[in-house]
Amino acid sequence: MALAPIYTQKTKPYHLTDEQLQFFDENGYLILRQWVTGDLLARLQAAGTAWIDQFTSLPESDPRYADLRWAKRDNGRVPFRVDYVHNKGEGASLELLGSPEVLGVAESMCGPNFVPTYESMVFKQVGDGEAIPWHQDAVHPRQYRIFNYDLYLDHSQIGGGALRVVPKTQGHKQDICRLRDEFGWEPKDVIHVEMEPGDVLLHDVMVVHGSEHVLGKALRRTIYYEFRAAEEIMEEGPWDREWVDKRLRLIPIGLRHHKATFPNSPQFDWQVSDEFRPIVRGSEAEELKIAHVVGMPGSGCSAGDVPLKKG
Repeated sequence: MALAPIYTQKTKPYHLTDEQLQFFDENGYLILRQWVTGDLLARLQAAGTAWIDQFTSLPESDPRYADLRWAKRDNGRVPFRVDYVHNKGEGASLELLGSPEVLGVAESMCGPNFVPTYESMVFKQVGDGEAIPWHQDAVHPRQYRIFNYDLYLDHSQIGGGALRVVPKTQGHKQDICRLRDEFGWEPKDVIHVEMEPGDVLLHDVMVVHGSEHVLGKALRRTIYYEFRAAEEIMEEGPWDREWVDKRLRLIPIGLRHHKATFPNSPQFDWQVSDEFRPIVRGSEAEELKIAHVVGMPGSGCSAGDVPLKKG
């Protein structure tokens, strides 16, 4: 496996240690406690509330409706995800993207040419406790790390729909149907990922995870940013160089937003190589949604469990 460089010294804030990287590579996940705190966390919680309030009642005629994902429930459809959060009117998502709390991790995991490939907020509203079936997010050749950065905005506890992860399942495509049928929600070595607001879960896109059905539980919101190395995308797709360049243009925008809102906080020193350094073009608003026409398929028990990532 061709891994990103291992940092033996923390020359910039919020990089991962050798031990943390080793744990992630061996187990497919890593928990960072109280990684995002203070005013940034509060602004993200407010943004999460605004997204739910403003966008889940949109009519289908609104062009933004296409960026919402819906789930079938006994009482009809309910929204559970807002995609492309950067163009949804809340600057906090860009402040987070440009923060060392995110970019230090991305550089540790993917090297200096990390690309922000997805951004969304997944949520379950009060009383909505439907299961998320076992799945792997995306199956790939595993020559590079591809990971999700999951920032929890609310409590997620055992008995309240906390995510379950099956460590060490990231090495290859799993037979999800067999796992479900033989073990239900209790495969060997499964862990419950209990999280508090401000905690971050890093998970390999191929580690098996899901959550069981629960009833009448509290609001749970999680912001997801996925990262990949530009070199990985160039070698394995599914996107081209132009798409990578567009995505990389989000980084300087995020850096500006973070510095403007938190001028006295540590700032990230972006060391992208000259080969991939983007030139920001057009207005900022035009840069904030870079859609996915194609994506890597995930692995679930049926085609409907884990749809191809696209939007």
